[in-house]
Amino acid sequence: MNVSVILGHPNPLSFNHAIAHAALHVLKGLGHTIFYHDLCAEGFYPNLPLAEFDENAELPADIRNYCEELGSSNGIIVVHPNWWGQPPAIVKGWIDRVFRPEIAFKFLEGDKGEGVPLGLLKATSAFVFNTSNTPADREIKVFGDPLDTLWKNCIFGLCGIENVFRRNFGVVITSSEERRKIWLDEVKQSIKNYF
Repeated sequence: MNVSVILGHPNPLSFNHAIAHAALHVLKGLGHTIFYHDLCAEGFYPNLPLAEFDENAELPADIRNYCEELGSSNGIIVVHPNWWGQPPAIVKGWIDRVFRPEIAFKFLEGDKGEGVPLGLLKATSAFVFNTSNTPADREIKVFGDPLDTLWKNCIFGLCGIENVFRRNFGVVITSSEERRKIWLDEVKQSIKNYF
């Protein structure tokens, strides 16, 4: 099975990195082919250039590679912090540049883009692991959990992935080493269960 693992956090000592490395460890043990990208370490350029707008645009080699990996993935794992109820800009830029027409979705014949797209991703499951410093009850009550809607409905759901699982770990800033170990064990078990 091909699995894409995308990490979007600038600090290599972050809990996000620990989550990604725990997932990678389990995936390797299960014998999967892994497409791993630490977007910050790679210096991924998040701005969608005008030259890439057209669905038939000539893409830079790195973007073409990301697209090919996404299109051939049977599973996708994304790890990022919750910043202002959203993924960091580098993750949003990855979505903007890689979830392209004819890769992740297409519009039906005669549709100029105003309709509902047909999802093309072959991945059967997607996991999103987030970290947050907002207590879960406050996140739901005050903000309505925008990340859940974003990933499940606006991105993966529209691109054909029905099984979307999201887990938010928090409050990270005040968490103990023991608590973080429990969370990492949960990540590992989740990966074993679904991949």
